[in-house]
Amino acid sequence: MTQDTAVRTQISALIFTMTNAVLFGAGLIAVLMLDLSAQATGIGIAAVTAFSLIVAAPFSWLIAPRLRARYWRKPQAAPEPTRAF
Repeated sequence: MTQDTAVRTQISALIFTMTNAVLFGAGLIAVLMLDLSAQATGIGIAAVTAFSLIVAAPFSWLIAPRLRARYWRKPQAAPEPTRAF
């Protein structure tokens, strides 16, 4: 494993829980907005839980490179030295 891949994996592991929480929350709101029976709602919540755990890993892997500082920096010219008079 290269260092770049190792760093990407570490960043992905850090943001996995946040990605999972967002996906779970959105799915839970969608399930609870439907007018379902209690049994169907329970199955829906279980499905949303499994779905969010499975889908959060690829999403966090895709988001991780964008969180590295070197991809967000813009090249800048060196500032000119100031002269004291």
